[in-house]
Amino acid sequence: MNHTFKLLIVSFSLLLVATAQTNHNSFSEPPLWAKKAIWYQIFVERFYNGDTKNDPTPETVNSPFLKEFVPKDWSITPWTSNWYQLDSWAEKAGMNISNDLQNRKYGGDIQGVINKLPYLQELGITAIFLNPINDAPSMHKYDARNYHHIDINFGPDPVGDQKIMASENPGDPKTWKWTSADQLFLKLVKEVHRRGMKIIMDYSWNHTGTNFWAWQDVIKYQEKSAYKDWYDIKAFDNPSTPQNEFAYNGWLGINSLPELKKVNITSPRVTGHPYEGNINEGAKDHIFAVTKRWLAPGGDPENGIDGYRLDVADQIGMGFWREFRQQVRLTKPSAYLIGEIWWEQWPDKLMNPAPYTKGDVFDAVMYYQTYRPARYFFAKNDFSTDAKIFKDSVELQWARVPEANLFAMMNVSSSHDAPRLLTDFYNPNKYKYGSTPTDNKNYKTGKPDQETYQRLKLYLVHLFTSIGAPQIFNGEEMGMWGADDPFNRKPLMWKEFHFDPETRNYFQQGIKKFDTLAFNVDQFNWYQKLISIRKSNAVLSNGNCTFFITEGKKLAYKRNNGENELLIYFNVEDHISEFELPLKGKYQDLLSKQLIDGNKFKMAALSAMILKKIK
Repeated sequence: MNHTFKLLIVSFSLLLVATAQTNHNSFSEPPLWAKKAIWYQIFVERFYNGDTKNDPTPETVNSPFLKEFVPKDWSITPWTSNWYQLDSWAEKAGMNISNDLQNRKYGGDIQGVINKLPYLQELGITAIFLNPINDAPSMHKYDARNYHHIDINFGPDPVGDQKIMASENPGDPKTWKWTSADQLFLKLVKEVHRRGMKIIMDYSWNHTGTNFWAWQDVIKYQEKSAYKDWYDIKAFDNPSTPQNEFAYNGWLGINSLPELKKVNITSPRVTGHPYEGNINEGAKDHIFAVTKRWLAPGGDPENGIDGYRLDVADQIGMGFWREFRQQVRLTKPSAYLIGEIWWEQWPDKLMNPAPYTKGDVFDAVMYYQTYRPARYFFAKNDFSTDAKIFKDSVELQWARVPEANLFAMMNVSSSHDAPRLLTDFYNPNKYKYGSTPTDNKNYKTGKPDQETYQRLKLYLVHLFTSIGAPQIFNGEEMGMWGADDPFNRKPLMWKEFHFDPETRNYFQQGIKKFDTLAFNVDQFNWYQKLISIRKSNAVLSNGNCTFFITEGKKLAYKRNNGENELLIYFNVEDHISEFELPLKGKYQDLLSKQLIDGNKFKMAALSAMILKKIK
C-alpha cells in the first residue's frame, strides 16, 4: 500500500471519528478533561521501590557504562542515603560524584506507583504524567532499548522478560508479546482509571539509545542492515581498512543517542524553531505501531493510556506531528497530546507555542513560558519584576494560544529538567542559568530559609488559580529541594523513611554543613488545600482571568465564568498593604476562612487571599 493511499484512508477514518464526536471534543481541540486536570509528574526510578526483587543488576541493566567501569559488587544506592555520599562501587571505580549521580539506580518501579495511588488520591491528583518507562539502560530512559516494552526493571521478572523479548522479531508488531512489566503497567492503567484519573506516557521519537534493537542491527550489518535508513548515518565502516569509518548524527551531537532520520525537509531546520519535515517511513511505521499498542492494548482504547508527552518536539518536523495526531485521535479521540518545546535561544528566549497549538499538532505544551515571569515576580532574585511587568508578560503568552488550548495547557513549574521550586526560589540567578553547584559555585543546594517557603506558597496560590492545568513534579508537595538535573532527581522523601543527613553544597570547598530530611507536612497540606479549592470551584478551570490591581508588588485578578467569580489577591511587599474590592460586599477568604466586609482591607506582608462573595 503506497504512502498516499494510506493517508487517504487515515483522513477518511478521521472524518468518521470527527463526525461521531461532539463539537466540544473535535479533532482540533483538546479533550474536555484536560482543563480540569491536576497533573502529577512521576519520575518512576526515583518515586518508590514497590518490589525489591526486581532491583537492577549489572546484567539486567545491560548498560555499556556499567559493564566497562563498574565493579562486580555494583548495587542500587540505598534510598535513604546521603545524596552527596559517593557510592562504594563508584569510589572503587575512581569516579567523581558527578558521574556517580548520573549512573545510580534506586529501584523505583511500576509496583511502587501502584502502591502510592491512594496517596495521590489523598493529595487530590486527577492526572498522572510518567517520565519514560520504555525499556532502556539509563535512569532517565530517553535512550530507548525498546519502544514497545516497559523497562524490565520496572516489572516483576526482569530475567523472564528478557527471554520473552528475545523470542520476538521487534521489527514485526505481529510477533510482539506482553512481558510481565508490560502487564503490570496495564494493571497500573486500569487502577488509575478505576480511581477516575488519567495517565499519559513520555516518549522521545527523535532518537533511540545505542542498545535499541534496530541500531544494533545497523551496527552489525552496516549498509546491509534493513534498518540503515532509519538513522541519520553519514558514513558506514569500510571492512577493508583498519579504522572504523562509521559515523552518524546523535541528538545535539551526543553519540549515545543516535537520531532517527528526518526526511522531506522543506524549510530550514533550526533548533528551537518549528520546521516542515518528517521521519523515515520505516521508523515512523514502528512509532505508530508502538503508539497504538499503549493507547489501545488488544485493540481496546478503554484499557489504554490517555495520551502522550512528546520530548524535544522541535527536533521533529511538523509533517510527522500532524500525522501523529491523526493516528492518535483515530485510535483514541479523547487522548491528550503535549509537546516539549522550550528554548528558542538559550538562556534568554523561550519558544513560541503558537505553531504547535493550532489544532493540528498538540493540545498543549509544557508551559514553562508562564512560569518564568511568575518566578521573577514572586521570588526574590536578581531579575525581580513588579506586578505590571508580570501581568504584561503573562498576557503576552496567553495571547499566543487559542482559548481552548490555553485552558488545557500543562502549567509546568518544575520538572526532571529544571530545579525544584524551593531551590529555584532560594537562588537569585537567571532562570535555569547556572542552576547547579557544578556550574555555579555560589548556587545554594541546601534547605531554603523561611522567606523562600512563604514566597513559594504565594506562587502556588497563583499556580492553582491561574488559567491552565496545574502540574506538580513528584516530591514538591513533600517539601523537597534540589538544583537542576541531576539534583532534582533525588529519591522521594516519603513519610515512612528516615533519611541520613544531607551534605549542603558538596561542591563548595570548606563547607561541611548538613541538612535534616523529612516529609514536610505543612507543605503537603498547602498543596492539598489549593487542589481542593480548585476542584471545588469550576471557575478556576473555565473562567476568564482579568487583572485589576498591578501596583508595585501588589497584584489582584479575578476569575469569572459568567456564573461565579473569585477574587485573588497577593501582597508580595515586605510590609502590610491596603487593598480595595472592585465592589463593596461580604467575602470569605477560602485559604484562611477570614471574612472581609466592606470595600477596603489590609493584608500582611507576603500573603495571599482567594475571596468568594457570600450571598
